[in-house]
Amino acid sequence: MSYDRTVRVGTDFDTTVTAVRDALAEQGFGVLTEIDVTATLKKKLDQDIEDYLILGACNPQLAHRALENDRGIGLLLPCNVVVRRDGDQTVVQALDPNTMVTLTGLPAMEPVASEATRRLDAALAALTSRD
Repeated sequence: MSYDRTVRVGTDFDTTVTAVRDALAEQGFGVLTEIDVTATLKKKLDQDIEDYLILGACNPQLAHRALENDRGIGLLLPCNVVVRRDGDQTVVQALDPNTMVTLTGLPAMEPVASEATRRLDAALAALTSRD
């Protein structure tokens, strides 16, 4: 089972991060958390890796609907979106919302996952149209 939804773009890392934030906002997602993996690994382990950022994105309405179905779903929230450099491209990956359905086995989670998928796919598509 694939657990991600991924696009590759030809724009630089910083431009892509800005575009990801904008595309998520257009789909009703706010960024609640940001983890600069590159800086963290350098500081804590003195290890160098490519530009790698994890954005914790949340659509409050979808999060509320998911929590109404299963309070434990918070373990999968917010929706992590990774922006990372891979050679001459920037990769943007989002956790596939259908993972919530698969992991919980709750049919009531299907409409929430479907709506989240539609919105994330629209955000990812917006990135490739700007490229």
